[in-house]
Amino acid sequence: VLGDKRGTRTFLNVKESRKAAITTRVLQLLHTVLLKKIHITKRDLFYTDVKLFVDQSDSDGVLDDVATMIGCTRSNLHVVASDKGLVVGRIQFREDGDYIDCTKMGVGGKAIPPYIDKIEDITSDAEFVLLVEKEAAYMRLAEDRFYHRYPCIVITAKGQPDVATRMFLSRLTSELQIPVLCLVDADPYGLKILSVYMSGSKNMSYDSASLTTPDIKWLGLRPSDLDKYDLPEQCRLDMTENDIKTGKELLKEDFIAKNPEWTKELEIMVKTKKKAEIQALSSFGFQYITEEYLPRKIKDDNA
Repeated sequence: VLGDKRGTRTFLNVKESRKAAITTRVLQLLHTVLLKKIHITKRDLFYTDVKLFVDQSDSDGVLDDVATMIGCTRSNLHVVASDKGLVVGRIQFREDGDYIDCTKMGVGGKAIPPYIDKIEDITSDAEFVLLVEKEAAYMRLAEDRFYHRYPCIVITAKGQPDVATRMFLSRLTSELQIPVLCLVDADPYGLKILSVYMSGSKNMSYDSASLTTPDIKWLGLRPSDLDKYDLPEQCRLDMTENDIKTGKELLKEDFIAKNPEWTKELEIMVKTKKKAEIQALSSFGFQYITEEYLPRKIKDDNA
C-alpha cells in the first residue's frame, strides 16, 4: 500500500496509544485464532471488542497493517471474507477432506469458500475459465450447462470481486495452466472490475501475488459488439459524465495502454458515449448468450 515508504507506530507515544492498543488486541486475537486452527471474518474480529475498536474500519485497518508487518496474507492469518463468489463446471477438488464435483452441484453451482488453503487435489479437463461479472449471466450459463458443450469452469463474484474469488481464480490458473476469458458489461465499471482481477486493488497491494491473474482475455461485451451484433438502440444506454471521465482515465491505465485492441475498444466507448449491459443480449432471446453470442466469440477468439 505504501510502496517504498514505511509507516511507523510508536507504542510509547501518547497520541498513538489507542492505535497501539488496537494493534496489540488484534495481535492477541489472531494468535488465539491460529492456535485454535479456526477461521473468522473481519466482522467477527470487530465484534470481539467493540468497545475498543468502536468502528470496524479501525480493526480492519490494523489487520491490514499486521499482515503487511508480518509479510503474509490475511488468509494466512485465518481472517477470511464471507462467501460471495460461485463456481460451476468442469472442476473437482477436495475441500477440508470433502470431495467436490462442480458439475454435480445443482443449477446454482458451488459457493467459493473463503478459506482457499483448505482446497486440495484440484483436477479439471476444462479448456478455459469463463469469468462472468454478473450473477444473472452466470445463472444462464449454469442452467444451460454451457460447460458441457464447451469444457470450461464458470466463475462469478457477483459484481465487484471479493478476495476469495480472486484468490481462487489465481490458484486455478496457476495450477491448471488454462486461459481465462472474461465477460463484463460494456461500460467503464466492467473494465474496472476486470482491472481488479488482473492488477489487484490498491488497499490489498501487499497481497497482489496471490490475488491477481494478469493474463485475462476480454471476451465481451465489447463496445464494438453493439454494432457488430446489431444491438437494438433501446438497449444502448447513454454514458453519464462520470462514465466518460472514468473511461478517459482508464485509457491511461497500464492494463489498457499495453493492449492496442483494448485501447481501440475503449476509445469507441468514449467517442460514441454509449454503454450496454450483458443482459442486453437477452433482447434477441433468453438463451442467445449461450446459444449464439458466446459460441461465436469463442470461435473468433480461437481463430
